[in-house]
Parts: sequence; C-alpha cells; structure tokens
Amino acid sequence: MPSILALFAFVLLVLGGYGYVNQPAQEPPWVDIIPGYAFSPYQPGQSPVDNIHPSSQDIERDLALLSGKTHAIRTYTVEGVFGEVPALAKKYGLNVALGAWLAANEQANQEEITRLTSALASAPGNVVRVVVGNETLLREDLTPEQIIPYLKEVRSKTRLPVSTAEPWHVWIKNPELAEHVDYLAVHLLPFWEGIALNDAVDYAFGRYRELQAAFPGKPIVITEVGWPSHGRSIKQANASQANQAKFLRRFVHSAEEQGLVFYVMEAFDQPWKTDIEGSVGGHWGVFDAQRQQKFETSNPIIPIPQWQLLASASVLVALLLIVFLLMDSASLRDSGRTFLMFNAFVVSSLIIYVIYDFTLQYHTWASMAVSVVLLLGVVGVFVIVLAEAHEWAESMWYKARKRLLKVEADAWVPHTQPFVSIHVPAHEEPPAMLIQTLNALARLDYPNFEVLVIDNNTASESTWRPVQAHCEALGQRFRFFHVKPLAGYKAGALNYALERTSEQAEVVAVIDADYQVHPDWLKHLAPQFEKPSIAIVQAPQDYRDGSESAFKAMCYAEYKGFFHLGMVTRNERNAIIQHGTMTMVRKSVLQGVGGWGTSTITEDTELGLRIFEQGHEAVYIDRSYGQGLIPDTFTDYKKQRHRWAYGAMQILREHAGELLRSKRSKLQPGQRYHFFAGWLPWVADGFNLVFTGLALVWSALMLWDPLSFNAPPLLISVVPLMFFAFKLVKLFTLYVWQVKTGVRGAVAATLAGLSLSYTIGRATLSGLFIGKKIPFIRTPKLASRAAVLRALSAARDESILALALLCNVGALWLALGYDSRENLAWSLVLITQSLPFLAAVLVSLVSAMPAKPSGETVGNPV
Repeated sequence: MPSILALFAFVLLVLGGYGYVNQPAQEPPWVDIIPGYAFSPYQPGQSPVDNIHPSSQDIERDLALLSGKTHAIRTYTVEGVFGEVPALAKKYGLNVALGAWLAANEQANQEEITRLTSALASAPGNVVRVVVGNETLLREDLTPEQIIPYLKEVRSKTRLPVSTAEPWHVWIKNPELAEHVDYLAVHLLPFWEGIALNDAVDYAFGRYRELQAAFPGKPIVITEVGWPSHGRSIKQANASQANQAKFLRRFVHSAEEQGLVFYVMEAFDQPWKTDIEGSVGGHWGVFDAQRQQKFETSNPIIPIPQWQLLASASVLVALLLIVFLLMDSASLRDSGRTFLMFNAFVVSSLIIYVIYDFTLQYHTWASMAVSVVLLLGVVGVFVIVLAEAHEWAESMWYKARKRLLKVEADAWVPHTQPFVSIHVPAHEEPPAMLIQTLNALARLDYPNFEVLVIDNNTASESTWRPVQAHCEALGQRFRFFHVKPLAGYKAGALNYALERTSEQAEVVAVIDADYQVHPDWLKHLAPQFEKPSIAIVQAPQDYRDGSESAFKAMCYAEYKGFFHLGMVTRNERNAIIQHGTMTMVRKSVLQGVGGWGTSTITEDTELGLRIFEQGHEAVYIDRSYGQGLIPDTFTDYKKQRHRWAYGAMQILREHAGELLRSKRSKLQPGQRYHFFAGWLPWVADGFNLVFTGLALVWSALMLWDPLSFNAPPLLISVVPLMFFAFKLVKLFTLYVWQVKTGVRGAVAATLAGLSLSYTIGRATLSGLFIGKKIPFIRTPKLASRAAVLRALSAARDESILALALLCNVGALWLALGYDSRENLAWSLVLITQSLPFLAAVLVSLVSAMPAKPSGETVGNPV
C-alpha cells in the first residue's frame, strides 16, 4: 500500500508541477495590424550564406500571409529577387522600408547602391523610407566616414527619408552620423544586452527617450524590436516562446499607445541565421519557419502550450520504467521501491523535456546528426542512472538476503569433506612472500587437500628455487612445478595444474601467490559442494596491508565497495563475478566447460560466465577467509584495473550472443541484467572520455568563433552535472552507511574510484572497439614505492587532460565571460570533467607518501 500511495503521489507531483509552471499569464492583446515587420523571406533550406535564395513565388506567399496583419515591411537588400519586393508588396497593400546591404567590399557596396537607386526610380509608390546599411558600424565593416558618402549619394537621388540602421548605442557613440540622415533607424533589442524580460520593455523605451534627448527634433523609427523564442540566454535574458510573446505583446501595446513607428524583428524564423548568430539567431520570427504563428495574440500566454501532452508522456514513460525496475523487487522494502519510482519519474520527465526541446530547434543534416548523438548520449546517461539507482536501492533498502551464504563455527561435519586441489599460480613472485602463502595453506584445518604451485616462465632460478625447496619441506601435499616456456599466462598455468590434479579431487580452489588464507577456509566452504547444483563457492578478496600507507588505505576502501556491496546484490540473482583468488569450483564442471579460457585476460570472470551459461549455481559469502597485498604504486593500481576493465569488454564481445539470445544459453534474465548493468559504469567511463575530447574541441570552437559556436543547450550541460552529483552521492552514501567506512573512508574510496576513470575509460574503449588480445599483466607485489616525480608521471595523461580542461575554463571566462547560463553551465561541466583527472594526480601523489613505520601497520596476518 505505501508503494501505491507513493506512485499516486509522484503522478500528481508531475501533473501538478507541469500545471503550476504553465499557469496562463494575461498580457495586453496584440493589435490587429502592427506598423511593420522586418522581412526576410528565406524558406527552410535556403540561405544567403549558401547562395540559395527565395523565389518570387516564395516571397509572394509570405507577403500574402502578412497582408492584413501589418502596414509595412522592412527589407535588407535589393540584390536579385529582392529588387522585386516593392512591386510584389504593392499587390497586397503593403508599404516598404527599402534596404540596401553594405559590407566591407567597396565595389559590392557601390553595385548595391546602384541597384537601390534603380529600384527607387521604378518603385510603384509604396516605398515609404530607405535604409542604407544594416548594423554596418556595429560589425565594424565600415566607419562613419566611409558610410556617410553612401548616405549622401542616396539622399541626393530621392526625396524619401534616408537613414542607416544601427543599435541605439551606436547612434549615441557616433552623433555626427545623425547629421547625414533624415531619421534615426534604431534597433532596440534588449535581449542582446542581457536585460531581464520584466525590465526589457521599460529598458527599450528608456533608450528611445535617451535618443530623443540626444537628438532633439530628429524623427526616430524603430527598425528592429523583438525577442527570440529559443536559444541560449544572455545574462538575465532568457529565450523562450512565452518570453517572446510577453515582450512583444507588452511592447506593441505601449508603442501603439505612444504612436511610435516600429518594425517587429521579425516576421519569420530564419534558420540560416544560426550559422552566424548561434542557436538563438534562427528564432526571432513571430511565425516559425513553416509559417505557423508561434504564440497567442489575445488569449493568456502558456509557457508550454502542449504541457498536458508532455506531462502525460512523462507519466507513461515513468510507469514503463517502474514496471521494469520493480519486476523483481520482492526483496525490496517500500522505501527502496519508492526510491526507484522517484528516479523513474525524474528520468522520464527529463527525457520527455529533452525530446521536446529537440523538436523546437531547426536542424541541418549536420546539426541533426550532432543532436541525435547528444540525444542518444543523454538517454544512455539515464539508463546508467537507473541501473545505478537499482543497485543503490538493493544495497540499502532490502528485507533480507536469501542466497547469501552464512557459515556457523560448527559448519564442518565429517560426511562433507570433498577432496580439494588448491592451485597457486606464480610468476616472478618474491619467494619470501610466496613461502608465507604456503605456510598459511599448511595450517588449514581440513583433512583432504593438496597444493599445486605452478611457477610459469619465471626467469631467475634464484626466485623459484627457494619456493620449490619449501614445498618439498612441507611434505607430499605440496607439489611444485616450474614450467618454461608455458603459454596462456595465468590461465595457461591453471590449465597445466588442472591436468595434474589428483584424480580424487572433487573441487579445485585457486588463490593468488600473495594470499594468506584462514585455517577455516576449506572447513567452512568446501561442504557447500554437497549440493549438486553448486559449481562455484566464492569468498571476497581482502587485504592485510590496507593501513600500511595512506595510498593503500584509499585503495582498500575502494575495493570494499565491490566485494561487500556489488557482489552481495549480484549473488541474489546467481550472477556473481568469479574472481581468481579465494574461489572454489567443482572440478567436473570446470573440466566440462573446457577449463580456464585463454581468449581473455580475465580468465576468472569469463569462466564464471561460461559456468552460468550451463545452468549451474554459485554462492558467495560476505566474510573474509584470506588476505592478499594491495598494489604498491598508483601505476600498478591502474594496470590492475585496466586489466579488469579490458577483460570485461573482451567478455562482452565474446559472449554477446549468449547474453542477448536466451536460446543459446541457460542464463536467467537476472543474470543477463547484472552482467550488462554491472559493467555499464565502466562503459560510461569510456564514452565519458570521448565526451571529454569532444568538449575540448567544442570549447576551442567557442573561442575561435563564439557567434557560430555557442555553449551547448542548458539541459545538455545539466544532465552530466546531475549524473556526476548522483554518482558522488551514491558512492558516499553506500560507503558510509553500508560498507561502514566512515566519512574519511568514504572520501578516500570516492577519490580512489574517480582516479581510475581515465584508465577504465581507455580500457573499455579499446576492449570494445579494438578488442585485440593483449598480454596478461601481473600486478607486482612488494614493489618499491615511487618517488614523487615517478608518481606524477603515472598520472601524466590525466594531468594533461585536467590542465587542458581548466585552461579552457579560464580562456572561456576571459574571452566570453559568464554572460549566459549556458556558458556558466558549460564551464561547470568542464570543471566537473576535470575532477577525475585531478583525483588521479592527487592519488598518484599520495602513493609517493612514506609508509607508516612497521610498528604502526595494522594488518590481518594469519
């Protein structure tokens, strides 16, 4: 019942939220006929930049649409078909403010002036004023001294009032220009100046009065006034369809009351302008590019007129997500189900709004491709968020663990003593360390076992001979094999041992060369194989040197998250990741699936998946039965994680058919889910690395051409920021509350995890898309600690990327400032992207810090 109530509450919250933000706003009505429109008749797919111009028929259709809605239009050039506009406008009773385009090319300017005077001479009497040049001084194409001769020439050849069009501040800055015009052709566009909507109309009239005071007696015509319906923000000015409607209805109402002459900017959206003015440039029209009116002229204004459709779609998508998320939720408490519902509604609402925003934009094939990629990226982020939310819920809000193995102190009984063959693969391992491992095995409190040590390809005899001698001293249970050459790396060594395993062995156990096991390991866990369906019994990896140094403490905290959270939740659906130490596998099953695989560098995980594909069971115990050694340097820590991530991607490629097609294996849906969802965060690190590269390129383009390349839409920036925050909160919460690391431990684990993002990203990209076989890289044990410079070199790539991202932030601030929410959000994205790389630099430096004195080391020796 609480879950049902929560569901209804979320539905009402979405519907009510949409309704609240879309309350109708009453504004002054639009007059039936306004004085004028700025008129650019380019149709979708046409552009002066590409030299694709409208036809006479296109222009006439647009004029017919405007007939009865305005008294006049204002044009910008008389070149080509635009010279016909006066005659075409005459047919529909429209006057014309005829414009000529001036730029930096003197010859082209003179040709345009010639065309203008010719058009004026042949005009049918509906041209009421002339505009020579549009924002020519603002663009710095010409100086006042250069434009004045053109004004003089045109004024000498017509009795019509002549001016040049510039923003108000250009007139204030160049008062001498007013002496050479008959009126001031003024642009009042408070959006470009970053004025908030509610102040914009008063601001525009304030500038009008400022011009009146500066040029008393000079007529003023507002040749452009408007507000965009979509695109980036500038300071306090936000582009939206509702804001456009509010500004224009307020301005038109006041301007009509004052009897001002003005031309609304503009009649029709011009998508081609996005190439020169950025995303906002194509959205100034009262009509969209398909010639549909964009807002109500008399009824109350609703920010999103289709909000009921969006709200319904959000609820529907949320319900579908909830069905998927809760289809196997019997073990979840109501709080866990409510948490998943909340995430489903947030994700669905964001997805629907992203799609809605996508439909408001004008697209070329190139921009469509970019937008689709961004849209897929956003959806991918949300898929990962839901997968992580699912893991979060199952880690925190569960009723009970049904499959988690519990072993009492008296679990061992005489009739369950399967013979266990323990395999210890070794390559270039320090002999003293390996001897300690063997001594711990010799202390096992279990009657039926053997130990096979397989030293493969160790070069120096002085390294392996002491181990061989120690095995002989320990007795017949211990057999030592030095094999050189031996192919297949660790998997090859384990297969070599499997061939030499005692015939009476029922179980094969594997530990790494650095692991010291607890005497009760086999006594407690081997009896689990009495159940015939059990093929794998897995204990967690644990470490005895986690308090040796600050670096190892960070690594230890980070490791615990997977072994005490991820493995526990996966175990509930029989989907654990088998790892090649502290693992036990039924020998007949191991032989039946073909032994240890050599096609990947994570032979342990790959073997576990093959066993699951045959329909066998695995059990996991959340209790340590042995401790190994943590990598000593950041370089080795990265190499270990690179191997894990690369191998995981090899497994995905190799087993894609079995994971996707049910008929090819006996995998259950829950197992398929965990093998995909569990590696999704690593895949995300790979694509995040691609995103970082693209972000650097885009930021460079913003610096090179800020008009053409704006910061990405706000929502595109908000999504990665939310995702990063979500990950941090999830990690911190689970480490503190479930792993019981404390706050310091949670911070350490989070930093260590972030520091591996680049390494994991590279590994997943190369594993997914290159997939070549790479050698198994042993993680060195008891290595010397790196000096500071060597430690920094371990994070060289991360340092470069962090510096590049932060330099871009600084350059954007110096060049563009934070004049828009989009620029600020994009800078925050760049800063956020730098944090994992900075974490890598920090952890690499920590790895160079001296270890605690040996007397202070808190270990777990056995």
